[in-house]
Amino acid sequence: MGDPPGPPEEKYMNAYQNKIRFVSILSAIFLLAAAAFADDTIKVLMLDSPGNPQPSLQAEMVEKLKGKVFFNGQSWSGSFEIMKDENGLYVINNLPFEKYIEGVVASEVGKDWEKEALKAQAVISRTYAVFTKNLNGEKNFHLTSSVLHQAYNGENTDPLIAEAVDSTKGEILTYEGRPAKTLYHSTCEGSTELPEEVWAESFPYLRSVECYGKNTPYESWQRRFTFDEINKSLGVEGFSDMSIASYSSTGRARTLKIIFSGADGTGPSEMEIRAVELRRMLGYRELPSTHFTLTRTDTDIIFDGKGYGHGVGLSQWGALEMAREGKNYRDILAHYYPGTVINKDNGEMRSRNQSAEK
Repeated sequence: MGDPPGPPEEKYMNAYQNKIRFVSILSAIFLLAAAAFADDTIKVLMLDSPGNPQPSLQAEMVEKLKGKVFFNGQSWSGSFEIMKDENGLYVINNLPFEKYIEGVVASEVGKDWEKEALKAQAVISRTYAVFTKNLNGEKNFHLTSSVLHQAYNGENTDPLIAEAVDSTKGEILTYEGRPAKTLYHSTCEGSTELPEEVWAESFPYLRSVECYGKNTPYESWQRRFTFDEINKSLGVEGFSDMSIASYSSTGRARTLKIIFSGADGTGPSEMEIRAVELRRMLGYRELPSTHFTLTRTDTDIIFDGKGYGHGVGLSQWGALEMAREGKNYRDILAHYYPGTVINKDNGEMRSRNQSAEK
């Protein structure tokens, strides 16, 4: 026989303690679910251009809204925070993380692309968002809707893109257990650029590899700038000549020599400028890449180039070509980010400090 039953008060006490434990467990589950939900959102500062001002540290909350907004012909949904500082008003869109990824893929690539190229874009857009969110976790926004980070033009309406994002849900690229900085660009010819040539930082998984682009919209291009346009963009006077002073290891322009007379016109002066800085000053769309040659006329500088973007990491048109050749998204990612591993993000990845990545 077993032990005799305890007194009635002991039975009631045990029942009470069990109830407390049950309530505690439910509370813990609720808190974990709430934390997971909070972490499964992202705050996007709505910008038209990477040159637009961003909220200062003194920016204050003006209003919080929730619903759907139609702006610039696009539909935006989620919750919105309106902030204000001495420069004006800012709109921050807070929305579900995976819905944001759908919108990025729809904004970054063309319609009717191969599914494996869409899946590759979904993984790198998700990884880049996790990486950047970790860096900016203390700010009032995590990233912008412009190409300063990655384009986000509102809700996705393409079912093929939604399917590609859902089929890779939670997947990110990692290197040594941390989210990779999955930089990418539109297209390049030849080989991709090294990050240290653009931003003076390097990552072991961002190497120079074959571009893979074929028959792309920017396979070759030509741009012409008048001397007056260059004067205005560079903030100089009396511009007279420009030449490439050095090249990167992939054959792109690294630095350029500028000759101008100056305000007093006393004589020629020289300055050297990085090609990536020249591209920023003249305009990223106006000068599509740093992969160019120069020709001078009496009134203009003519750029003959190829590719679009900084050239680092995955080439979107190259990924499309690889997909057309029968490669799957894992093959594509392994090519452009050698040494990385695809992992499922269970939420832990979104709270890690990325400072050790650099």
